[in-house]
Amino acid sequence: MNPPTRPAPSHYRLAFAAILLALTSLPALAADEPDAPKGAAVTVLKAAKSCFGDIVEVSGIAIAREETAVRPERPGLKVAEILAEPGDTVTSGQPLARLTLGDGGAAQQVQSPVAGLISASSAVIGAAASAKGEPLFSIIARGEFDLIGMVPVQDIAKLSANQSARIKVIGAGEVEGRVRRIAPTVEPNSQLGQVVIGITTNRRLLVNSSGRALIKTGQSCNNVSVPLTAVLYGTAGTVVQVVRRARVETRRVEVGLISGGDVEIRDGINEGDIVVARAGALLREGDPVRAVMVSNEAK
Repeated sequence: MNPPTRPAPSHYRLAFAAILLALTSLPALAADEPDAPKGAAVTVLKAAKSCFGDIVEVSGIAIAREETAVRPERPGLKVAEILAEPGDTVTSGQPLARLTLGDGGAAQQVQSPVAGLISASSAVIGAAASAKGEPLFSIIARGEFDLIGMVPVQDIAKLSANQSARIKVIGAGEVEGRVRRIAPTVEPNSQLGQVVIGITTNRRLLVNSSGRALIKTGQSCNNVSVPLTAVLYGTAGTVVQVVRRARVETRRVEVGLISGGDVEIRDGINEGDIVVARAGALLREGDPVRAVMVSNEAK
């Protein structure tokens, strides 16, 4: 007959019960821990206020503002000597060519009536110089150019005379300019209106070269900005995804001006909101995520 089993001492039973309780409680504690990593890692940043310039873009062609045709004053002359070529900058009264009568009479000089840039010449030694035909020389008066471009009708109201512009002209780089004239009508089919921008530069420009002007018509500094990559466009409208309490929230937003890689948010996002820097269709409302914060400069 086996001897009766002695009960474990009371302090052993209490210690064993405490260990069991701790082991069964650990999973529950880990699940309830609010800082425990959950879901996919997403890059986020804080929405901050930023200034946006309201820029109107004008693309067009650089043409001479005023072109002067140079012809001889009398008929029956021939070109004896050419004293200036296309591309030359001339002064008012500067000799351009020497002409003679067909019978070898006295020579006559053709002078530039204005200071400017010679854009073209038809002068050929020995050829007749007509007072009514093609001009011997064409001169861009004072070397002044205009950029003639078209803008959408919604931007016409933002423009006014004397607004400054930064213009990039092919072959000349960036030059300065000012709005000179705005057409009072628009093309009915395209709904585009013509804008004339005076170009201010000492650089040599090519006639009919393409250019693009940026005209700053205002500035907005009251709203927050987010990267363009944070904005989603779809059938549900324009949205931005934010992270709140480690979960994704989708916000309908109203976008405004765009500058570089950022967009102005006029409604739907507040300063300090945690925005998903690169929103995507894989993130859905309520998804748990682990936010990885980056600075606005690193976005």
